Amino acid sequence: MKTKTVNISFQDSLLSAIDRLARRESRSRSELVREAVRLYMARRDRWSRIFALTKKRTAGSTLSETDVLDEIQAYRSSGTYSVVYLQTEKGCGA
Repeated sequence: MKTKTVNISFQDSLLSAIDRLARRESRSRSELVREAVRLYMARRDRWSRIFALTKKRTAGSTLSETDVLDEIQAYRSSGTYSVVYLQTEKGCGA
């Protein structure tokens, strides 16, 4: 695969953290940064697809953002969240 060299500026502290992680994972700084960019791009793509699907599925819906936030708050207040989480943990053999 053909590659090109580019110059990127980092704050000293960030570059030090990149170098420490690269050494810990026994790979080059370049490979670490390439992977970080690939992961970032994949995550952005995934979120874009999620938002597009949400927009498509909610087209014509009468729900408002406030309705959704109220429902989330009611769910969290019910205590159901922690019960589901504990069941999931136990189900995973934890």
